[in-house]
Amino acid sequence: MTKLSYDDRGREAYACTLAVQEQLVQAVAQSPQDTAHLLLVEHDPPVITLGRSANAANVLAPTATLEREGITIHQTARGGDVTYHGPGQLVAYPILRINQHAGGAREYLRLLEQAIIGTLSEFGIEGRREAGYTGVWVGQEKVAAIGVAIRRWVSYHGLALNVCPNLAHFGLIVPCGITDKKVTSMTKLLGREVQVDEVKPVLAKWLTNVLGFEND
Repeated sequence: MTKLSYDDRGREAYACTLAVQEQLVQAVAQSPQDTAHLLLVEHDPPVITLGRSANAANVLAPTATLEREGITIHQTARGGDVTYHGPGQLVAYPILRINQHAGGAREYLRLLEQAIIGTLSEFGIEGRREAGYTGVWVGQEKVAAIGVAIRRWVSYHGLALNVCPNLAHFGLIVPCGITDKKVTSMTKLLGREVQVDEVKPVLAKWLTNVLGFEND
């Protein structure tokens, strides 16, 4: 059984992590073996990303406000609309052959949701899916977003779980283009400060299990 190679990148600029993803996608696609990688990261400085179907009008803040907050904008190859990444948000990028670990793109998204729901459960939070949307919710608030890209059956981009981010930054956009729902975090839900380092090993474990990789 294949192992999921785990790389904790700490805090890193979005462009740097994206470059690593691009290298790993090529390496996995060219490898004769079933190889796979997991990057875990907090993006710092914060960034707004626009997916393939993004509506630029969903970036609400003017350029001057974004500059004052130290937030840049990046166009990306992932699916979905507009989202935010920043310190306090745990981002996971699994880079793997989805035809080896999921039946297809839709099943892969459901497996990522399952890993997030399992992770939340270990902190006493009941996450759920919302019909018609991708991601994970608690009540009517979104706690995790998912947006992936697939090249030659190799996945990249991934999921973002709000652990303890600056939730005010989500007010600078229409998150995922959804106008009638709010965004939350594990810290807000539990009423205590949750650290990203608490959540990393739990999320890594759940991703390893639901995607069918060998545990150490």
